[in-house]
Amino acid sequence: MADCTHDCSSCSSNCSSRDAKSFIKPLHPDAKVKRVVAVASGKGGVGKSLVTALLAAHASKLGNRVAVLDADITGPSIPKMFGAHDRARGSEGEIYPVVSKNGTQLMSMNSLLDSEDTPVIWRGSLIAGAAQQFWTDVVWDDVDIMFIDMPPGTGDVPLTVFQSIPLSGVVIVTTPQDLVEMIVKKAVNMAEMMNVPVLGLVENMSYLTCPCCGQKIEPFGASKAAALALEHHIPATARLPIDPNFARLADEGMIEYADTDALKELYSVIASSREITRGTAE
Repeated sequence: MADCTHDCSSCSSNCSSRDAKSFIKPLHPDAKVKRVVAVASGKGGVGKSLVTALLAAHASKLGNRVAVLDADITGPSIPKMFGAHDRARGSEGEIYPVVSKNGTQLMSMNSLLDSEDTPVIWRGSLIAGAAQQFWTDVVWDDVDIMFIDMPPGTGDVPLTVFQSIPLSGVVIVTTPQDLVEMIVKKAVNMAEMMNVPVLGLVENMSYLTCPCCGQKIEPFGASKAAALALEHHIPATARLPIDPNFARLADEGMIEYADTDALKELYSVIASSREITRGTAE
């Protein structure tokens, strides 16, 4: 293919470039991961990291071996939420994940920096490459389910993750504002274009519970989760409240002790998603 122009639309050859699986990168030879679920959104500020952490906590409570790959390279928050402040160790060609007190395996850019407040001032290609190396170079230890905390939008890193990591599916995070429909459509359309199933929709900051009377108040308007899930054929939804306890536990590195009951239905769908085998999602 010496004359390849990389424009598949003008070419009749049936080469590997047409196969999405040809971009999939293998795990480290000593790593083992059973399922991989990305947590994504069409915009920032909706709480993807919180949802990722809560899903990981819920999976761990059910007895699974859990990992979190923090693909938000320039805005990593996962280690702090899990109270994991140690630096990752490793040698040339391999990195060992940091492990939380409850056994969740973590890999984040903050686990590699000399200081947690050191900024990562990199261009897109370097950032995307780092996210990919968290998959290829980390010795993940017999993981039942891995959650990937994605950066916002549909740029370099999300594209790299969708193309190079064999995802079992994706969970989309949103909030109840009117703007949400456009955001959800962007994320759903990207998943469909990458041939990755959308497993669920999480509506974060969906309501708050009055501490006096127990009434549910919807400060950002009525929930749109069920209607959006129906429109886009998303199999499961979850509504997370505005809960000061979430913020407190995250700040204290104790997010694994949060109440995750609201995610039960969604997690049942995640747990039945396809397993990955030899670098592809079956």
